[in-house]
Amino acid sequence: MLNCHRASFAAAGVVCLSLAVAAPAQEATVDKRFPQLTLEQLNEQQRPLADAILKVSSVGLGGPYNPLLRSPVLGDRMFKLLDYLRFNTSLDRRLNEFAILIQARLWTSQVEWYAHHPIALKAGLSESIAADLKAGRRPEGMKTDEAVVYDFCMELSTTHQVSDATWKRAKATFTDQQIVDLIAVSGTYVTVAMLLNAAGEPAPGATQPLAPLDGAR
Repeated sequence: MLNCHRASFAAAGVVCLSLAVAAPAQEATVDKRFPQLTLEQLNEQQRPLADAILKVSSVGLGGPYNPLLRSPVLGDRMFKLLDYLRFNTSLDRRLNEFAILIQARLWTSQVEWYAHHPIALKAGLSESIAADLKAGRRPEGMKTDEAVVYDFCMELSTTHQVSDATWKRAKATFTDQQIVDLIAVSGTYVTVAMLLNAAGEPAPGATQPLAPLDGAR
């Protein structure tokens, strides 16, 4: 399916490289590498963070929070960063959640997709766009700002560069702050995907909404 991405970028004048550094796909059943923490097990550093997490998390103390609670100072700072990137970013929420879904798809991050797919749809992202992304295709029918987000995030994530042409389109569509926030949310959710994939954190019910991308794993 990455061939679809390559074809899309070729049409746009962008060279798309395979994701050689992406994490292995999760198996259908996964043993959590960090046993799930419960409230009763938490120490005085971890408990305030857990209380804050439970106010906003759709996966409880699971997902990325289970490994992050092992490093509570990092976890607290990461949680505050995520609070900004989720709820206070300068980007429209539809576009912000689209950027998160792009990383979920590239990393085959089951928890990210499980958690953010319904939020993206509620924020106004078209179901057909999410479906194309899920299938590993460049979505059809994107609005102008959605196409800029897709091409910018895909190019930066797969080539590790942003071409002058793509940068010009981004500058014509977004403010400088919005571009910075777009880069930050993309990179942060790569970190989240790394935590999830390395720790073997499954989506609730061991669901696997994403199939591996051909050639990426």
